[in-house]
Amino acid sequence: MPSFYQLDQVTLQSRDGSPLIDSVSFGVESQTFVALVGPAGAGKTTLFKLMNRLVSPTSGVLYLAGQPLTAIAVRQLRQRVILVGQHSQLLGMTVKEALHYPLELQQIAPRDRDRRVGEVMERLQIPQAWLEKTELQLSGGQQQQVAIARALVAQPQLLLLDEPTSALDVGAASRILQVIQTLIREQSLTVMMSNHQLDLVQDFGDRVLYLEQGRLKLDQPAPQINWATLKQTFIQADAQARDEWGDADEAF
Repeated sequence: MPSFYQLDQVTLQSRDGSPLIDSVSFGVESQTFVALVGPAGAGKTTLFKLMNRLVSPTSGVLYLAGQPLTAIAVRQLRQRVILVGQHSQLLGMTVKEALHYPLELQQIAPRDRDRRVGEVMERLQIPQAWLEKTELQLSGGQQQQVAIARALVAQPQLLLLDEPTSALDVGAASRILQVIQTLIREQSLTVMMSNHQLDLVQDFGDRVLYLEQGRLKLDQPAPQINWATLKQTFIQADAQARDEWGDADEAF
């Protein structure tokens, strides 16, 4: 039986023909929390863009619930598979407008919008005082929390989180991930998260994928991971990647 989300020999080449994602295959089961880790420049952000169809593969096929992504209308796909990037923006909206916007697109009744937004704000402990603020009035960590809340109110089937806790302290990050873990059970949510904080990955991930130079090097249930070895591999590969690429964002 196919996985809820499946990648089959997916490759993405750069303009010069070198592989950014190199023959990657894996499946994601419904209602699981999958962690994607790897050094800077490994291709994590690019992989998420492929999974949300922001870019198309050079070869290979991606499937959602057994359907190729190319057979699903883009707007419908992005309601079912939501990507929260590292630097999400409110696009000139207030926090209130940003949280209501995905529900307006889904044509949810105003009363139900208010209820869903209120429930997510309460779970994530987002103060009411933020509602009239714009992103210029929010810190980086506050912007990340609003971006996650905006995705959760839409109730996607698959939530892709690209370094969602990079601007948060450990306490706030753990609290948010605990909420997401609860929603996996309550709303049949499936989550993939890239994160450099391996302690968070160890605490919340059901399964770990390790990506390096666009290749999938490890795919293993979290309880079977030798975390000390993985951390050392990660540190060495990350240091090497940063020497080669600097701190530039992943690009294609």
